[in-house]
Amino acid sequence: MDIRFAAARSAQADALVYTVKTGGLELLPAAVADMAGAAALARFAGECGAVVESFMQIDGQARRVLLLGVGGASDADMEKAGAALTARLLTSGATFASVSFEAAGPVTAAGVSRFGLGAELRGWRIDKYRTKQPEKQKPTLATVELVSGADCAGEWAHLSAVAEGVRFTRDLVAEPANILYPESFVERCRALEGLGVKLTVLDETEMASLGMGALLGVAQGSVRKPRLLAMEWNGTNDAAATPLVLVGKGVTFDTGGISIKPAAGMEDMKWDMGGAGAVAGTMRALGLRKAKARVIGICGLVENMPDGNAQRPGDVVSSMSGQTIEVINTDAEGRLVLCDVITWAQQTYKPATLIDLATLTGAMIVSLGNEHGGLFSNDDSLADDLLAAGTAAGDKLWRFPLGDAYDKMIDSPIADMKNTGGRYAGSITAAQFIKRFIDEGVKWAHLDIAGMVWADKPGGTWDKGATGFGVRLLDRLVADKFEQ
Repeated sequence: MDIRFAAARSAQADALVYTVKTGGLELLPAAVADMAGAAALARFAGECGAVVESFMQIDGQARRVLLLGVGGASDADMEKAGAALTARLLTSGATFASVSFEAAGPVTAAGVSRFGLGAELRGWRIDKYRTKQPEKQKPTLATVELVSGADCAGEWAHLSAVAEGVRFTRDLVAEPANILYPESFVERCRALEGLGVKLTVLDETEMASLGMGALLGVAQGSVRKPRLLAMEWNGTNDAAATPLVLVGKGVTFDTGGISIKPAAGMEDMKWDMGGAGAVAGTMRALGLRKAKARVIGICGLVENMPDGNAQRPGDVVSSMSGQTIEVINTDAEGRLVLCDVITWAQQTYKPATLIDLATLTGAMIVSLGNEHGGLFSNDDSLADDLLAAGTAAGDKLWRFPLGDAYDKMIDSPIADMKNTGGRYAGSITAAQFIKRFIDEGVKWAHLDIAGMVWADKPGGTWDKGATGFGVRLLDRLVADKFEQ
């Protein structure tokens, strides 16, 4: 979608939009003042995201006219309103919407830009596999013009890069597993090299030589070969010796392996690479906006399948760290992937801070539903920074505890640990497992985003499907705490 900024309305607009603050109907310009009465009858009072639509003769031409509530016109309200506009007009037949802010009172460049971000994000869809789509279901809205007079160039340069990162993540997460698998995931990310992102790829032979028995154990049941993908953005001219490291779980399809999942809903397991998708989208956003930070994004990419060579419950594998793991449940595979990738990341890049993202446990969805991602950390300041970034960006997190009592639940009678602690506190014991692979002195956070990467119904800035959760959160954290 083309988001434009203008000082005056373009003549070619076929949808005229007037934003209205709560209680601000009297501020409507004379050309559409007659709509105030009808809006009041419809109980419209400028509530954020509320819409009243009509058709009027303006400048000798029939036009679609909308009143769009922006609530208190905070940045968050403006974003929500922009998304509501796209949701209303995307398949309406309108092609060019021109948005006036004169009835919304004074607006800031940040607020207008956030309106554009909401409009852009809500417009994402994946239609490329549809061959017989009714004409009225096809998107028509191509341009949203924001008429405010505010200088939005600086704000929009950043937000548009973030929007591109979110779209990239959504594209990856939405792809079916016969199209997106470890090797093709890597090829999709090759495009990042054009932005100055350096790619390093390890194949199964290289990972075996490094002793990554945990990751390779997950992958051994699939004909799709595993890959480790590292993406490095260095926007500091080497001034930052110590990078921020982001690690993403990239299980491109998860059957559960021999501990196979129920058939109902298994098709959703194409999005079990949502953590890796978020990391890749973040790297795209950072590269596009030329962030003054050094960030390494690493994805452990595997497919978990149940063939005759698949890992069995009861197997013992050796991780790259040297620690041994009894595999109790082959469907607790994400932590087996992460532990080897995290060990490699620490040995290769010596980070002071490491954050992993994973669609790790169904228990997290039981705990938090689809409202928050789970946060676990060994450092209070890092946890606070992530909570603040999530609130500011709209990717909300909720912190969970860690502790020795939970850690004992994953002790194994025949190995250093087992890969699941049983039914209770499942998300916490999964985090405790990962914590065993964090080096002394490294600030670490684990984000369990199982309930956040996919939506069964439309939300504020997304349609049904992939949400792109994590990109805005990580970009905001980098901007606030890691840029020079």
